[in-house]
Amino acid sequence: MRTLVTDARRIVVKVGSSSLTRPLAGRGSRGSGGRGLDTARVDALAGLLAGLREQDRQVVLVSSGAIAAGLGPLGLARRPRDLATLQAAASVGQGLLVQRYADAFASHGLTVGQVLLTAEDVIRRAHYRNARRSLERLLSLGVLPVVNENDVVATEEIRFGDNDRLAALVAHLAAADLLVLLSDVDAVYDADPRRDPAARRIPEVRSGDDLAGVSTRGGGSAVGTGGMTTKLEAARIATSAGVACLVGAADDAAALLAGKDVGTLFHPTGARSSARLLWLAHASTPAGSLRLDAGAVRAVVGRRLSLLPIGVTAVAGSFSAGDPVDLIDPAGRPVARGLVNYDAAEVPALLGRQTADLPPDSRRELVHRDDLVLLPT
Repeated sequence: MRTLVTDARRIVVKVGSSSLTRPLAGRGSRGSGGRGLDTARVDALAGLLAGLREQDRQVVLVSSGAIAAGLGPLGLARRPRDLATLQAAASVGQGLLVQRYADAFASHGLTVGQVLLTAEDVIRRAHYRNARRSLERLLSLGVLPVVNENDVVATEEIRFGDNDRLAALVAHLAAADLLVLLSDVDAVYDADPRRDPAARRIPEVRSGDDLAGVSTRGGGSAVGTGGMTTKLEAARIATSAGVACLVGAADDAAALLAGKDVGTLFHPTGARSSARLLWLAHASTPAGSLRLDAGAVRAVVGRRLSLLPIGVTAVAGSFSAGDPVDLIDPAGRPVARGLVNYDAAEVPALLGRQTADLPPDSRRELVHRDDLVLLPT
């Protein structure tokens, strides 16, 4: 019995698109091969999570499936590639998905609340606080939050994002004890089991050494974006800040949540930390960089101080205030990442100057220490 699972009191469960949908039949040549919501699968998941609630365990559901749910009503045969059609499918499908969850959980006496997030909501400090307060209040009211990425307005997130990483973030936002990633991937193996009959399941991961030689080739389904790579990254993000993580098949969800030896359990490897800074380190894309002199590196890395203009020798990239930027040492190595307080066009005039010598409206840090995270070197 896995006590990390059975003892968890607050659980974030992420379910992938392929585990919520089924092939659509009889829609003509244009819709042939498309997928729509599988109500039986949604109902089964709702029943399982309602059972956790009956055990006085709090649950947050991170659900993929909005885009997939919109394909059928739009007559689309497969997940589109262009951004505008992806956003249209998400717009149609999001309402269908949440309504189906509302109906399924209502049969168990539970109320759901929709929470739509983008990367900005968890990187920018004010947005992050609002998202955390919203989740806490929903849980305190007995509501089961249903979280998804806001694909209707997202841009790069749709092309490169995934709900595995989003779920890892939500696990920190919600101060969860356990993150469960459900999809058609039943476990982590030492080789691709679809190609190698001798592939062995890895039941538990306690450190990176347990994943030595693991291949992440092969990927997600026809309707989703996630694969083994994103699940391993999500597990790393979660466990590095104190949250255990389970990877397994949606069909094995009951056994996984009962603590049985199925799937792969990742043990926590670090202590709890700021979810916002964890996301900044692992999931944000820098919009530019600031090159530091040796003294600034010592101040930022060694003493964990804010970055002041006097310690910056060069700026690169096109960024706006609030965007993530990499802080580069004199040798060109990224040593930290932070949220910059100025637009790129404003920075050159500040470089190398004492704060007291700057105009009053420019006497703030380039990067405040509360918006800065060190990177492994």
